[in-house]
Amino acid sequence: MRDNTHKTTRAAVFTDEVLARAAELARDFYQPVWTGASGEESTGESVARHLEAAAALLETDGWTRTCNYGPDANAELPAIESMSTQAMVREVLLAVREETAPGPRTLSVSLDHASRGEDGDSDTRDVAYQVLNRVVRALTGHDQALATAWTERLHRTREDVLDLLAAGARFARTYGPGAAEAPQAA
Repeated sequence: MRDNTHKTTRAAVFTDEVLARAAELARDFYQPVWTGASGEESTGESVARHLEAAAALLETDGWTRTCNYGPDANAELPAIESMSTQAMVREVLLAVREETAPGPRTLSVSLDHASRGEDGDSDTRDVAYQVLNRVVRALTGHDQALATAWTERLHRTREDVLDLLAAGARFARTYGPGAAEAPQAA
């Protein structure tokens, strides 16, 4: 004979009221496109400026499809055991300098770097991603398409990415909060 006491006690914890509250939390968790992690709404203009700042970085420093976070496969790394402290510090500083030097950026890196300047912040960055995702979804017709994945396709070009950023800025100005009067979708 099975003891159903444990089963009844566990079921009592997950009451209909608990499940109803979970449904409220799930519904409340949805964030509109124009609201960032701070909980504040960004204007279409501020998101457009962020996108344009990211595009300017790509124009100046170049674009790369993906990042290479590891050493070159052919590079020989020095043997740490045989290095002096001074040599180790020099290698670390050279690595930091190389990683932070201007150079080709991915879409993600350009959006992140633009959030550190005068034309953006972490909210406008996050909203910019949402805007670009919507633009790519409208372009591809796929409801799960992501702008970062779209820009990482082998055949994608720098011009394609700059066009996407320009389209995102245009979309933000036209449809975002603060737009004079957003056109109605057909």
